[in-house]
Amino acid sequence: MQAIDIMTPKVVSVGPDTEVRDIAQLLLQHRISAVPVVDGDRKVIGIVSEGDLMRRFTGGKDAGDYVKTHGRKAHEVMTPDPLTVEENTPLHTIARMLEKHHIKRVPVVREGILVGIVSRANLLQGIANAAVAPTQSPSDDRHIREAIL
Repeated sequence: MQAIDIMTPKVVSVGPDTEVRDIAQLLLQHRISAVPVVDGDRKVIGIVSEGDLMRRFTGGKDAGDYVKTHGRKAHEVMTPDPLTVEENTPLHTIARMLEKHHIKRVPVVREGILVGIVSRANLLQGIANAAVAPTQSPSDDRHIREAIL
């Protein structure tokens, strides 16, 4: 299985000038823990997580920390240049990436453009589905996914 087989295709994202309070509201409203920050061409330039927002209240040690703790816009509090994967990235590669970098999700891109996101929950669902239906091929999974969408 690959990223395209398990990713969430309708990704809630924000622009670099989105207000922090609006990001917090989006996270709560959609019950998600992070949003990719995209430019006008939908290229991923950062990610804002619950952790990034929480750090605003815990202070910091240097000028960069000061901006993050006092920032009011996505580009001021985001983690810039987040790791991304292509649609055809195998699940085992994504799982290793999340573990190695201690992250909870990774944006999925096609030619640099945001097309989805894979979270730890998506990975678990993919593993569970593979255990239940081991005879299905990845192309069968994609066909079923496309039919559902």
